[in-house]
Amino acid sequence: MVSDGVNLRVEGASQSYDGERWQFRALDFDLSAGEITAILGPNGRGKSTLLRVLAGLLKPTAGTMHLNPRTGFVPQEFSGSFPYSVLDVVLMGRARHIGLFRTPRKIDVDKSMEALSLTGMADYAQRNIESLSGGERQLVLIARALAGENAVLLLDEPASALDLKNQDVVLSLLATLADREGLAVAFTTHQPNHALAVADKVLLMLDQARAVFGATDEVMTEDNLEALYGIPVRSAKLDSSQPVDVAFVPLFRQRDRKGIRP
Repeated sequence: MVSDGVNLRVEGASQSYDGERWQFRALDFDLSAGEITAILGPNGRGKSTLLRVLAGLLKPTAGTMHLNPRTGFVPQEFSGSFPYSVLDVVLMGRARHIGLFRTPRKIDVDKSMEALSLTGMADYAQRNIESLSGGERQLVLIARALAGENAVLLLDEPASALDLKNQDVVLSLLATLADREGLAVAFTTHQPNHALAVADKVLLMLDQARAVFGATDEVMTEDNLEALYGIPVRSAKLDSSQPVDVAFVPLFRQRDRKGIRP
């Protein structure tokens, strides 16, 4: 782990699978304890690939990576060929503590149940993972990463398939993990308002050679988001009594009832 409160640092990170098309180039940023970083970019820009690099699952083509070995990765969904119980899935997060070909000990079960309690899923421990809703499964996957006693949590679009209420549940949990548990959290998203809700910092992956990284209030601007997504984006001022007093609204191309552009 790198020093001065930074849990993960990236310097000049670049990734290409064929040496011609680059997912990203020359990225510089860091993840600090107790902070949340949101990573935004259009489809195919390399957000998921970046997370795999940060998790140590993929070696970058170029650049220097200072990775924390205690890093947990939360994919978009769980796919298994067996009817695992929720507790079984969370115990998988204890793999490096259990050891190869060994059975879970009491401490492993206890740590897994603690993680389920933190995500509000303890009562589901004996349920079949396949019987849960999308939002419930996402909370179980987060619990699996927490059971590994990780200092860094990387999540790939954790709220992409969830309804508004469950999006709020997941985002609120990420805030709790950063504020109360001191984790360094990074997540990818297509929703600018998710970044506004919880992120301290934002990484905008504009194209394969351009990125913007910095404090959320400085990076999340109409101009930057329009450059990111290629459509006009406007900010709307909300009730100043609310925790988040700004929201971003995309201006989609619309047609009138006769099919003629206005």
